[in-house]
Amino acid sequence: MSALTILVIVLHVILSAILILFVLLHRGQGGGLSDMFGGGSGGGLQGSAVVERNLDRLTVFAALAFTVTNVTLVLIY
Repeated sequence: MSALTILVIVLHVILSAILILFVLLHRGQGGGLSDMFGGGSGGGLQGSAVVERNLDRLTVFAALAFTVTNVTLVLIY
């Protein structure tokens, strides 16, 4: 296994963990996992539209990077 393959696999695992984290950070529409951890309280910065919009952008970027590493791994193997 080459060093490039190992690097892409490590990046893929890190991106998958980041993507899971970003999805779980989104505000739930009612009774979801985010409400269980206090997401339904609406206090502080969680209610801010700017924070939600930036979280959406980060989630899309992480999903695109995850897709690129996934396709790269398919092409390597």
